[in-house]
Amino acid sequence: MRLVPGVLGVLAAPVAVVAAEAPLHFRLVVHPDAAPAVLERQLVADIFLKKTTRWPNGSPIAAVDLRFDNPVRREFSERVLRRSVSAVRSYWQQRIFTGRDVPPPELDSDEAVIRYVQSRRGAIGYVSDRVETGAVRVVPLR
Repeated sequence: MRLVPGVLGVLAAPVAVVAAEAPLHFRLVVHPDAAPAVLERQLVADIFLKKTTRWPNGSPIAAVDLRFDNPVRREFSERVLRRSVSAVRSYWQQRIFTGRDVPPPELDSDEAVIRYVQSRRGAIGYVSDRVETGAVRVVPLR
């Protein structure tokens, strides 16, 4: 029996689609009074690119990033923003140059992000999945 190459390609295609996405190695953290119970990836991307600046209840959002060279930042950028860290930095350089906005602050550690988020209503950040999150709320990403 001989298979036509086009048919073989169609038969193999569903296998690639079924493959599960790798688990996340970071967690989204928010101030206990902020954010819905679950956040959509696109909303989180819009928050960190400052395309969305208010939560659904109208309160202001205060996003915070880890340093550009942090591996958790790299994963967050690639998985949530769908851009490399260098592409995100270019995006912010253009926004700054045109006077439109400034990027979220960059902090040195997971612990600094947790302190920042805990101390500001409306704050959101991300930390390694291995760190103790304390009094901030972890929100699942959908």
